[in-house]
Amino acid sequence: MKSIMLSALFLVFASPVFAETSGADPLPAPASDTVNIIAKRLDEARNGLAPSTGTSAYLIDSQTIFNLPQGTATSFDHILEQAPGVAQDSYGQVHVRGEHANLQYRLNGVLLPEGISGFGQVLDARVIDRVQLLTGTLPAQYGYRTAGVVDIQTKSGNLENGGSVDIFGGSRATLQTSVGYAGTEGPVTYFVSSRYQGSDAGIESPTPTLNPTHDHTDQGKAFGYLSYLLNPDNRINLVFGSAVSLFQIPNNAGQSTSYALNSAPVVQSSKLNERQREETQYATVAWQGVSGDANYQLAPYLRYTRLHFSPDPIGDLEYNGIASDVKRSNFASGLQGDGSYPVGDSHTLRAGFSTQHERAVADNSSAVFPLDTSGSPLSDTVTVVDDQTKNAMLYGVYLQDEWQLGNALTLNYGTRFDAVNAYVNETQISPRIGIVYKATESTTLHAGYARYFTPPPLELVTSASIGKFLNTSGAPTITENDPVKSERSHNFDAGFTQKLSDSLLFGLDGYYKRVHNMLDEGQFGQALVYTPFNYAQGRIYGGEATLSYRGNHIDAYVNLAASRAVGRQILSSQISFDDPAELAYIAQHWVHLDHDQLYTASGGISYKIDQDTGVNADSLFGSGLRKDFANTGHVSAYATLNLGVTRHLGIVDDRGIDLRVSIINIFDTSYQLRSGTGIGVGAPQYGERRGYFAGLSRTF
Repeated sequence: MKSIMLSALFLVFASPVFAETSGADPLPAPASDTVNIIAKRLDEARNGLAPSTGTSAYLIDSQTIFNLPQGTATSFDHILEQAPGVAQDSYGQVHVRGEHANLQYRLNGVLLPEGISGFGQVLDARVIDRVQLLTGTLPAQYGYRTAGVVDIQTKSGNLENGGSVDIFGGSRATLQTSVGYAGTEGPVTYFVSSRYQGSDAGIESPTPTLNPTHDHTDQGKAFGYLSYLLNPDNRINLVFGSAVSLFQIPNNAGQSTSYALNSAPVVQSSKLNERQREETQYATVAWQGVSGDANYQLAPYLRYTRLHFSPDPIGDLEYNGIASDVKRSNFASGLQGDGSYPVGDSHTLRAGFSTQHERAVADNSSAVFPLDTSGSPLSDTVTVVDDQTKNAMLYGVYLQDEWQLGNALTLNYGTRFDAVNAYVNETQISPRIGIVYKATESTTLHAGYARYFTPPPLELVTSASIGKFLNTSGAPTITENDPVKSERSHNFDAGFTQKLSDSLLFGLDGYYKRVHNMLDEGQFGQALVYTPFNYAQGRIYGGEATLSYRGNHIDAYVNLAASRAVGRQILSSQISFDDPAELAYIAQHWVHLDHDQLYTASGGISYKIDQDTGVNADSLFGSGLRKDFANTGHVSAYATLNLGVTRHLGIVDDRGIDLRVSIINIFDTSYQLRSGTGIGVGAPQYGERRGYFAGLSRTF
């Protein structure tokens, strides 16, 4: 794999030589407006590498983000929750169309490898120019994570020069500060940004209190984009970023201990000191350009993530019988290549490949109580060390044709081949077909079928050493632990969009997914790290409706979704489950997935009073995620409303200062996201209570 990466880097940095021999003249430090025109043309060529025929696409641009009550201070998960079919969950997670995670992130057309899931938001809203959520039946270039593609186009410096400084804060000791700068210097365009965030409400509280206990967080993020035009037809794009987040794990007062540790005093549950640190670094280098009618992009990439859960060494033993110090890390490096070429007037061929190497490391050290001959815990403890390392390879290749069948009908068909070599070795050929029919000037229909192959996330899979924990308080109730398999599914999607007027657009979409070895994830241990497992069979189906309006003074949208996600029979990671009766029930019955929410809705409105003043609001509704034995119940429905006001103040100089005031959860609704019961649900979590915030932004 190292040789692949070195070869790719050589090609990227040797490309000026290639550019000269291809007949294109080198670029002699052009004026910034010329650079911007060329960059826009290359952006359009890059976007042409990835068709969306047959998919459902929902666009959120930087103006829409600005119009949210908290603007660019909005967390990335809340931005995605404004799209149809996206359900809110705790710990910064979202569920798209009834799936646990299974989202693929792309930055400027390049795959961003998965990181170890935790609470931290790696991506910052201020770096986004636009984000598009693609769902439904995806074309053949999209593999592995297929519930949705989060396609992010970052700010680049092409359309803006100068910088900005922001400060935003309010309730629960919340403080955000950020700075960014963008510009063009000859053939180089750039954009850099950094942000610090601190708060006493780092993650969702296990109680409905207004101010959680032991819930502070400190988070830092940095992002950079650099583009260098080699000549009018070729450029190199560099994207890099880093995020470091520190979290206290919030406490739930009034809990009772289950174990006694020698003569150690009892630690009150309100005084526990569990913590988690998360780190992520990523970078992509893309050589992108055009040659005649052909478009191409070659991009090596890498991502490193690390998570460290630190227990309360005494309290965790007293309450849980085990105190686990958990370290996880994952280094992923890969190479992605994509190309397109028109054939005649009606066909556009697209082909590409990806290869990725991963190395996952799990270092676990657990203090546990040994058991006597009668099965009772002794008061002394022993330490169990369970370290593991795993390497994996993923390969993918695709070929597809976009066929223009007249002015109104477009057909995109193709196939991809995927292989994974990890805990299990698996392959699959996945045909795809999508069709778009423009019935009238205002009505567009789409439909498609896709076969998907989804390997389990390597960074979350571990093969626990069962024997090391036997005859201790950390011993599993169930010792069966079959390996996690790749999910295989058949997917169908159909829908339409109707332009009701120049400003009003309506869309309706339905989907059905039939799954073999359906992947799901649960939080089973002390550390808030998810563990994947398989259901033998799965069914996911539902529908979405969206209505949007964009006028001179008012922008508004409303999204409604109904979804059902069920599975039957646990096939892997059985060791994670504590109740044999629950496993037996799931083996014989279709059960709701823990994140299955029947009804989800989102909406927002922004009204521009005058050139300098605007008011905005957004709202979320959920009918409740699952709870209780085998997910047979669900938590109560909830709805929240957020309000904001923006005002440009013409002070200091002609650039002025922008003021923003917002109220989150204006009715102070106390609502539960998780009850602490259900399949793979570790603790209760409540949504954020009412908060008051204000911020200032200054450009320079």
